[in-house]
Amino acid sequence: MTRILQSGWMAALVGCILYLATTVFVLSPSKFAGAQFIQADYSADDDPSWRFRNPEFNQWVSQVQVEKEKLDLRQQQLDEWQTRLNLELQEMSLVTQTVNQLQSNFDQSVIRFKAQETDNVKHQAKLISSMSPEGAVAIVDQMSDDDVVRILFTMKPDVASAILDTLSKRSTADAKRAALLTERLHEVLPEPPVVSTR
Repeated sequence: MTRILQSGWMAALVGCILYLATTVFVLSPSKFAGAQFIQADYSADDDPSWRFRNPEFNQWVSQVQVEKEKLDLRQQQLDEWQTRLNLELQEMSLVTQTVNQLQSNFDQSVIRFKAQETDNVKHQAKLISSMSPEGAVAIVDQMSDDDVVRILFTMKPDVASAILDTLSKRSTADAKRAALLTERLHEVLPEPPVVSTR
């Protein structure tokens, strides 16, 4: 009998019996009869994870919406500024064209001396100055107004005024031409001085 009690399978059998008895004693239904189980404080609708609501997430979404509204407002302001800038550029372009047109008209109405013409004009003025006013008027009749104005501008004032006086006394048309020549003498710009580059 001692041999049977000392065998390994007997020890295993006793161990299993003791384990089962302990388990039955610990988990007996009489211990759980009066116990109240705590029920979860959520409904079946809230159980799935995709229905979970995080208050921080809602706050982030509202912040993103506020930032988007600010960006939309900024974009609208930039678009308005771009439109105003385009209008101002068009106005500036129009003003520039107007100034260029006025400059072109001014350049056409004002007689400018060119460097290569200066000596020729001075020579003609000297020749005409030595003539009588009647002879000078006969030559002036054959010349263009621009050439006459250049020559009269180069002459001494008393010689030029004698020629214009003689011209104005011949006829009404010549008097008008003399007045026009006198007016254009005020528009003559002398040749700009040459600046030395040394």
